[in-house]
Amino acid sequence: MTPGSIVVGVDGSEHAARAVQWAVEQAGFENRPLVVVNAAGQGDVLGAAWADAARTYPYGPSDILSGSRAIVDDAIELARSIRSDLTIVPMPLVGDPRQALVDLSSHAHLIVVGSRGRGTFRSMLLGSVSASVSRSAACPVIVCRPAAAGPLTHGVAVGADGTPESLSVIEFAFQQASFRDLPLTVVHCFWDAAAAAEGVAELPRGEESPESQADLRLLLSQSIAGLSEKYPDVEVTLRLTHGLVDEGLAAMTEGASLVVVGRHPRQGLSRVLSVAVATAVVERAHCPVAVVPESDRA
Repeated sequence: MTPGSIVVGVDGSEHAARAVQWAVEQAGFENRPLVVVNAAGQGDVLGAAWADAARTYPYGPSDILSGSRAIVDDAIELARSIRSDLTIVPMPLVGDPRQALVDLSSHAHLIVVGSRGRGTFRSMLLGSVSASVSRSAACPVIVCRPAAAGPLTHGVAVGADGTPESLSVIEFAFQQASFRDLPLTVVHCFWDAAAAAEGVAELPRGEESPESQADLRLLLSQSIAGLSEKYPDVEVTLRLTHGLVDEGLAAMTEGASLVVVGRHPRQGLSRVLSVAVATAVVERAHCPVAVVPESDRA
């Protein structure tokens, strides 16, 4: 695989087809090669090897790989029908699809996967491909969720906390908004006593106190100043909401083209919390979600 390629994971489903469409569009924007990956499940491989030894199962790893190749070929045909000028690399594999995509993420520019939307709790238990890869990948992961009915009117949204580590996440959102000629909303969610009783709510300009929310708005403005100059074509709106971060960002996915959320790179409580937020947003979203590793400045 050429380093810097866009990798899309496919399994022959309609959810994977949605991921292929997104990945093809992105590869065209960035003029990058597209790698189409299917990996036969590890359980299938182990079962086939054991049964073949007993001469009771007719399929071996080569047959499984042939099936994987057929799925990749169908996805490439779809990609070619959307855009014929892309460089597309087929990659049928035998193994665990989650581990295969995480391994590829070390050299990829982006990983793109579909999502069936099985719900947060069940997804955490079963270790779905989209949840597992977005938790562990070294590069940004795009999880292509089913879109809600209705027009896409909100452009791109990104969660921001004003820290230096989150600048890479915000810049990713600026890039995507610029590629698609869409407005960008930079959202900062904060917790206060009212949130416990009232849930997520936007705080209109002028209602913040000088000691707290006004400072948060200034922090947001400062965090995007350089990026606004770098991407002058992107119309930016700053938005403060009080409530839980995952609920605030998930609410933004109604009518959005893309929601971007960060994931802390280090171990410890901060990583656990950021991964939990990212997973919750992915599972609740009604649009594609980008989970972007934050830069590690430690």
